[in-house]
Amino acid sequence: IKREGVTVSDGAPTVWIDFLNYLRTRGEKNIEPLRKLIIGGSAPPKALIKSYWELGVEVYHAWGMTETYDSAAAFTRPKSYLDDLSEEARLGLVAKQGLPFPGIEVMVVDESGKPLPWDGKSIGELLIRGAWVVEEYYGDPEATKKSFLNGWLRTGDLVTIDGEGYIEIVDRVKDVIKSGGEWISSVRVENEAMAHPAVLEAVAIAVPHPRWIERPLLIVKLREGYTGKVSKEDILGFLRERLPKWWVPDDVVFVDEIPKTGTGKFDKKVLRERFKDYYRGSGL
Repeated sequence: IKREGVTVSDGAPTVWIDFLNYLRTRGEKNIEPLRKLIIGGSAPPKALIKSYWELGVEVYHAWGMTETYDSAAAFTRPKSYLDDLSEEARLGLVAKQGLPFPGIEVMVVDESGKPLPWDGKSIGELLIRGAWVVEEYYGDPEATKKSFLNGWLRTGDLVTIDGEGYIEIVDRVKDVIKSGGEWISSVRVENEAMAHPAVLEAVAIAVPHPRWIERPLLIVKLREGYTGKVSKEDILGFLRERLPKWWVPDDVVFVDEIPKTGTGKFDKKVLRERFKDYYRGSGL
């Protein structure tokens, strides 16, 4: 960064988590001339955003997928607007995935395909269409039928949209945890866990449960120097103060490394397979 004079950069959250850990282990606090990060691929934890703010670096999120060729939404408020907000309000706004770009239309729908209100509370799947959104999958009519609803692309993201049009990802449809008839956001659980000072990376996955159908299991990689000094109960106690009671994972597993995909995202598919029998016969 210093050698090349990098002022703006982008990447998945895991890239910037690793870089932050690199800085901390070396006691490095000056990362000039870097002044802005654009994060994509998955929702950035608020703790990550705040850590870079403390280093003098602005952090924004951009949202997109292969089917949109690049980004289709991003945070677009001027810095002067943010300066008038409290830190918590700024964090809440910047952590969102932003506003759709001109030429892009969005809609949020329930499981039956019924449109939901833009009230910042109603959770449903994000549908999208626009000038640079694909209309079909070449040579694959079955995938096209499955992935489109009346000309709208089903993104697979569960979101809320507020009155100003800001999109906020709650979870992926395939990753949300359905426990005892209630939805639990794995993204929210992960973000709260990564706010713990000892936690470097955290992944919440749905694991089959004999009573509740599914329960969350938290997989944690600790920061350097914390191994053996932080217990499962320390992490769970921290989460009990920040999450609804039924959202708190039943257990925590500490690992040396969390598997990632080729694009730097946490590979939940691998983890779900590895821990699929974790709660069976456990009595939890």
